[in-house]
Amino acid sequence: MSLKIWIDGELVDEQNAKISVFDHGLLYGDGVFEGIRVYNGGIFELAAHIKRLYESAKVIRLEIPMSESDLTQAVEKTVEANGIIDGYVRLVVTRGKGTLGISPLTCASASIIIIADCIQLYPEALYETGMKIVSATTVRNHPLSLPPQVKSLNYLNNILAKIEALDNNVPEAVMYNHEGFVAEATGDNIFIVKDGKVCTPPVEAGALEGITRGVVMKIARADNIEVVEKNLTKYDLYVCDEFFLTGTAAEVIGIIEIDGRVIGDGKPGPITKSLREKFFKYARGKG
Repeated sequence: MSLKIWIDGELVDEQNAKISVFDHGLLYGDGVFEGIRVYNGGIFELAAHIKRLYESAKVIRLEIPMSESDLTQAVEKTVEANGIIDGYVRLVVTRGKGTLGISPLTCASASIIIIADCIQLYPEALYETGMKIVSATTVRNHPLSLPPQVKSLNYLNNILAKIEALDNNVPEAVMYNHEGFVAEATGDNIFIVKDGKVCTPPVEAGALEGITRGVVMKIARADNIEVVEKNLTKYDLYVCDEFFLTGTAAEVIGIIEIDGRVIGDGKPGPITKSLREKFFKYARGKG
């Protein structure tokens, strides 16, 4: 079945979903986006995603030509048109059509694209057995060059680190900032467990303020687990008791090895498994 794609106010068949070759989102990665999950027909944390999208756009001085309420309805309409019960939404705002020059002032109006489809980031078996990862040599973008809270279309920094992971036959890599502190994985947030305490890098270390990250922190605290945002080093990752990643597509997935160092007993730990189970229930309205 052909997908229905929302582009600038209308739903079109995917084969007719086209943008100009002069769109600055294509030419320069100039734009912002959100990845959003759909569970049991409900769009997960949609208000939080919409809020973050508009804040990202404000930081890069990109005016979204729709109100938050109208854009929310457009996302809902696109999900419904494609019959998505459990799936994924990619919401993209580009700077729009301009010229070959870098100036955004040549772009008359931003373009809005909404795609609703299915997604599976990692094989299901990895959630049971856990995942091996490596440290990337690609350094996370300096927070003074682009605030890590901005979810922009320019993902080259993350892509180069992802290539390092794939070159090492693993699906993910840890990215460190210019000071050597842990920032995030190439597409997910990072958590470790040490002596029963859950720790995660602060946003200022170069981590995106993930929606799933926030939900997992809330679930953990509701379960009387101490959660701390603090700078982490490579040493902290090597000696932790548990290690897991969170993300819209990844949800919650355990890490069992980094750079050849086994985490814990080489299996996803009890806190990781508990948080994954409780997130699964929460996301589907059962928790």
